[in-house]
Amino acid sequence: MRYLFEGYAIDTDRRELYRGSDVVSIAPQVFDLLEYLLRNRGRVVSKDDLISAIWNGRVVSDAALTTRLNVARSVVGDSGYEQRLIKTLPRKGFRFVGPVVETPGSACAAVAGSPAIAPADRPSIAVLPFQNMSDDPEQEYFADGMVEDIITGLSRSKSLFVIARHSTFAYKGKIVDIKQVGHELGVRYVLEGSVRKAGNRVRITGQLIDATTGAHLWADRFDSQLEDIFDLQDQVTSRVIGAIFPQLERAEIERAKRKPTESLQAYDYYLRALSSFYQFTREQNIEALRLSQAANVIDPEFAAAYAIGAYSYLQRKVFGWRSDAAQERVEAGRLVKRAIELDKDDPTVLARAGQVISELMGEVEEGAALLSRAINLDPNLAIARYSRGGEHLLLGDVDAALEQFHVAVRLSPLDPLLFFAQTGIAYAHFLAGRYDDGAAWARSAVLQRPNYLNAHFILAACLAMSGRVEEARGIFARLVQLKPALRISRIKTKFRRAEDIERLSQACRIAGMPE
Repeated sequence: MRYLFEGYAIDTDRRELYRGSDVVSIAPQVFDLLEYLLRNRGRVVSKDDLISAIWNGRVVSDAALTTRLNVARSVVGDSGYEQRLIKTLPRKGFRFVGPVVETPGSACAAVAGSPAIAPADRPSIAVLPFQNMSDDPEQEYFADGMVEDIITGLSRSKSLFVIARHSTFAYKGKIVDIKQVGHELGVRYVLEGSVRKAGNRVRITGQLIDATTGAHLWADRFDSQLEDIFDLQDQVTSRVIGAIFPQLERAEIERAKRKPTESLQAYDYYLRALSSFYQFTREQNIEALRLSQAANVIDPEFAAAYAIGAYSYLQRKVFGWRSDAAQERVEAGRLVKRAIELDKDDPTVLARAGQVISELMGEVEEGAALLSRAINLDPNLAIARYSRGGEHLLLGDVDAALEQFHVAVRLSPLDPLLFFAQTGIAYAHFLAGRYDDGAAWARSAVLQRPNYLNAHFILAACLAMSGRVEEARGIFARLVQLKPALRISRIKTKFRRAEDIERLSQACRIAGMPE
């Protein structure tokens, strides 16, 4: 039997789970659990039912069962908080509540007909990476930058739901089926196109497609001098919005327009810095800093370049690449202050600045205020949602944090930074005393990004508080080896609520972390 739901398909003969045409990695026991819930979705399944069917009646702890359920939720994009697909009914059992279609034939082929991710409450669009048609393959960064700016312009229309760059760029270099993209990202519209840069000329072609029908709604070609690149981006953005909303107020289109710098060379350096930043390596981080500084030498009033420079310093901290923490903190503070002075209305600048101020400077309330403003200006900005969720955690508002993390995941379901949200959700469950749920989310984050130490930290904390002390101690011992300065006392500098500090400190003591 093949079960189709929300862009996923389970093939019971092959024992495989698909998302679109891609096979999703899933442990055999988790597969059995998910398949059993799907097959029995017409009723509530008790704990005893699951133990009998999956574990053949062996003794299984509540923690083990909860962990398997949370992993099953995670692999199909659900969560213990949201429970959109797998519902827990207290003192009764569990039930698969999402819409399901049963069909014969290949699950991979059939998934195109399955129900898509629940659509947003407003028209939704994904902008796919544009093809680089230039003779020089090194101009790839330029094509990517064009797409990023078009996404930013569309996001400023509050009438649109816009999928984040990180998720759409998962399709880069692939031949895609537009209907499948619509299913996988949960959008109605898809914009695709190409960029050709030759000498002092730029040509952008674009076509807007209704992903539900495959119908082409609009297609056009734009040519201009390189000096007029921002006008060119505005034309593309305006035409897309106009095609989706024939009667849209002119203010929505005007809101999408902005010109970040007068200097084309500075803009070129900025695009290169972004390209380097997204490589997530120590070497490319250094290059991103160098390029952002070069952009600001040319244009000392280019706010976005200051912001990406400051954000690169935060990236150095997150991945343990810092060489002089005190000096880098001072330099990041200088850059972020200048970025805010220059542009208080660019949501991406505000989002990056807010996260730097909160996580690098330790000024959580000020950072949270900037992130709230960024979200008000651009509700589609996934990075602002991730960051705002983190600030809610530090301030002790677990429910608000979970809400922001889940909105971010909806905005960017294929994001390579998904491990940030998974780690944040793990922290939220830990602070709420749901240690098994927290451990399940933390394990997902560790699997996606093994070198992200914060995910290992909260996993160990969850394990310590749920009684799996030896495993927790093993993780903490490795963490202290990698970061010798790791101490319980540092927790007090980050979290605001006394009970959160005490809970984390208790977990660290159980696992043997130094005071």
